[in-house]
Amino acid sequence: MKINTKIFGEVEIDAGKIIRFENGIVGFPQLTEFALMHDSEKEGGGGIRWLQSLQEPAFAMPVMDPLMIVPDYNPEVEDELLKPIGTLTPDQMLVLVTLTVPSDVKKMSINLRAPIVVHTDSRKACQVIVDDEKYPVKYPIYERLQAAKKAGE
Repeated sequence: MKINTKIFGEVEIDAGKIIRFENGIVGFPQLTEFALMHDSEKEGGGGIRWLQSLQEPAFAMPVMDPLMIVPDYNPEVEDELLKPIGTLTPDQMLVLVTLTVPSDVKKMSINLRAPIVVHTDSRKACQVIVDDEKYPVKYPIYERLQAAKKAGE
Protein backbone atom coordinates (compact mmCIF):
# COMPACT_ATOMS: atom_id res chain seq x y z
CA MET A 1 0.00 0.00 0.00
CA LYS A 2 1.34 3.43 -0.93
CA ILE A 3 0.51 6.57 1.01
CA ASN A 4 1.55 10.15 0.48
CA THR A 5 2.59 11.68 3.81
CA LYS A 6 3.37 15.22 4.86
CA ILE A 7 6.66 14.33 6.59
CA PHE A 8 8.00 11.35 4.63
CA GLY A 9 6.55 11.99 1.17
CA GLU A 10 5.28 8.94 -0.70
CA VAL A 11 6.04 5.72 1.15
CA GLU A 12 5.24 2.07 0.68
CA ILE A 13 3.61 0.46 3.73
CA ASP A 14 3.67 -3.31 4.13
CA ALA A 15 0.10 -4.38 5.01
CA GLY A 16 1.55 -6.75 7.63
CA LYS A 17 3.08 -3.79 9.49
CA ILE A 18 -0.12 -1.79 9.95
CA ILE A 19 -0.90 -1.04 13.61
CA ARG A 20 -4.63 -0.94 14.37
CA PHE A 21 -6.21 1.01 17.22
CA GLU A 22 -9.75 -0.30 17.70
CA ASN A 23 -10.81 2.91 19.48
CA GLY A 24 -8.41 5.35 17.83
CA ILE A 25 -6.03 7.43 19.93
CA VAL A 26 -6.73 10.09 22.54
CA GLY A 27 -8.15 13.14 20.80
CA PHE A 28 -8.41 11.36 17.43
CA PRO A 29 -10.86 8.45 17.81
CA GLN A 30 -11.46 8.36 14.03
CA LEU A 31 -7.79 7.53 13.30
CA THR A 32 -7.41 3.77 13.71
CA GLU A 33 -4.65 2.67 11.31
CA PHE A 34 -1.01 3.67 11.64
CA ALA A 35 2.48 2.70 10.58
CA LEU A 36 5.52 3.13 12.81
CA MET A 37 8.05 5.14 10.81
CA HIS A 38 11.71 5.98 11.31
CA ASP A 39 13.34 9.08 9.87
CA SER A 40 16.32 7.45 8.13
CA GLU A 41 17.93 10.85 7.58
CA LYS A 42 18.01 11.46 11.31
CA GLU A 43 19.33 8.16 12.61
CA GLY A 44 20.45 8.52 16.18
CA GLY A 45 17.67 11.06 16.72
CA GLY A 46 17.27 9.97 20.32
CA GLY A 47 15.09 6.99 19.37
CA ILE A 48 12.29 9.20 18.09
CA ARG A 49 9.91 7.45 15.69
CA TRP A 50 6.61 8.50 14.14
CA LEU A 51 3.16 6.97 14.27
CA GLN A 52 1.97 7.87 10.79
CA SER A 53 -1.78 7.80 10.22
CA LEU A 54 -2.82 5.87 7.13
CA GLN A 55 -6.20 7.65 7.05
CA GLU A 56 -4.90 11.21 7.44
CA PRO A 57 -1.57 11.67 5.59
CA ALA A 58 -0.87 15.00 7.32
CA PHE A 59 -1.04 13.38 10.78
CA ALA A 60 2.16 11.86 12.18
CA MET A 61 2.80 11.77 15.90
CA PRO A 62 6.34 11.57 17.32
CA VAL A 63 6.75 8.70 19.79
CA MET A 64 9.56 6.99 21.64
CA ASP A 65 10.35 4.16 24.03
CA PRO A 66 9.87 5.60 27.54
CA LEU A 67 12.60 3.33 28.94
CA MET A 68 15.18 5.41 27.06
CA ILE A 69 14.35 8.34 29.36
CA VAL A 70 12.83 6.70 32.45
CA PRO A 71 14.52 3.29 32.87
CA ASP A 72 12.17 2.26 35.69
CA TYR A 73 8.97 3.23 33.82
CA ASN A 74 6.45 0.53 34.72
CA PRO A 75 2.97 1.95 35.24
CA GLU A 76 0.20 -0.29 36.49
CA VAL A 77 -2.46 -0.70 33.84
CA GLU A 78 -5.73 -2.46 34.52
CA ASP A 79 -6.21 -5.57 32.39
CA GLU A 80 -9.58 -4.21 31.31
CA LEU A 81 -7.85 -1.32 29.50
CA LEU A 82 -5.75 -3.75 27.46
CA LYS A 83 -8.69 -5.94 26.39
CA PRO A 84 -8.90 -4.37 22.90
CA ILE A 85 -5.49 -5.81 22.00
CA GLY A 86 -5.97 -9.28 23.53
CA THR A 87 -3.81 -11.34 25.81
CA LEU A 88 -0.15 -10.51 25.62
CA THR A 89 3.09 -11.39 27.33
CA PRO A 90 5.88 -8.90 28.11
CA ASP A 91 7.88 -10.06 25.07
CA GLN A 92 4.89 -9.30 22.79
CA MET A 93 4.48 -5.76 24.13
CA LEU A 94 5.85 -2.55 22.68
CA VAL A 95 5.24 0.51 24.83
CA LEU A 96 5.55 3.99 23.34
CA VAL A 97 4.90 7.47 24.69
CA THR A 98 4.02 10.57 22.72
CA LEU A 99 6.46 13.41 22.38
CA THR A 100 5.68 17.12 22.36
CA VAL A 101 8.16 19.44 20.66
CA PRO A 102 7.20 23.09 21.20
CA SER A 103 8.88 25.99 19.39
CA ASP A 104 11.39 26.15 22.25
CA VAL A 105 12.94 22.70 21.76
CA LYS A 106 14.41 22.85 25.28
CA LYS A 107 10.85 22.41 26.59
CA MET A 108 10.43 19.09 24.76
CA SER A 109 8.52 16.54 26.83
CA ILE A 110 7.01 13.07 26.78
CA ASN A 111 3.61 12.06 28.10
CA LEU A 112 4.11 9.31 30.67
CA ARG A 113 0.44 9.39 31.65
CA ALA A 114 -0.97 8.05 28.34
CA PRO A 115 1.27 5.28 26.96
CA ILE A 116 0.52 3.45 23.74
CA VAL A 117 0.67 -0.33 24.04
CA VAL A 118 1.19 -2.37 20.87
CA HIS A 119 0.76 -6.16 20.67
CA THR A 120 3.74 -6.94 18.44
CA ASP A 121 2.26 -10.18 17.06
CA SER A 122 -1.30 -9.07 16.24
CA ARG A 123 -0.32 -5.40 15.56
CA LYS A 124 -3.33 -4.30 17.62
CA ALA A 125 -2.78 -1.28 19.84
CA CYS A 126 -4.45 0.93 22.38
CA GLN A 127 -3.65 4.09 24.25
CA VAL A 128 -4.30 3.89 27.97
CA ILE A 129 -4.54 6.51 30.69
CA VAL A 130 -2.40 5.78 33.75
CA ASP A 131 -3.88 6.95 37.04
CA ASP A 132 -0.60 7.52 38.87
CA GLU A 133 0.64 10.97 39.87
CA LYS A 134 4.29 9.91 39.62
CA TYR A 135 3.91 9.79 35.81
CA PRO A 136 3.39 13.34 34.51
CA VAL A 137 1.75 14.38 31.25
CA LYS A 138 4.75 16.63 30.49
CA TYR A 139 8.00 14.99 31.52
CA PRO A 140 10.95 17.14 30.29
CA ILE A 141 13.47 15.23 28.19
CA TYR A 142 15.73 17.72 26.39
CA GLU A 143 18.60 17.48 28.89
CA ARG A 144 18.48 13.68 28.91
CA LEU A 145 18.52 13.47 25.12
CA GLN A 146 21.50 15.84 25.00
CA ALA A 147 23.36 13.76 27.60
CA ALA A 148 22.62 10.53 25.69
CA LYS A 149 23.79 12.14 22.45
CA LYS A 150 27.11 13.20 24.05
CA ALA A 151 27.58 9.74 25.56
CA GLY A 152 27.12 8.19 22.11
CA GLU A 153 29.70 10.40 20.38
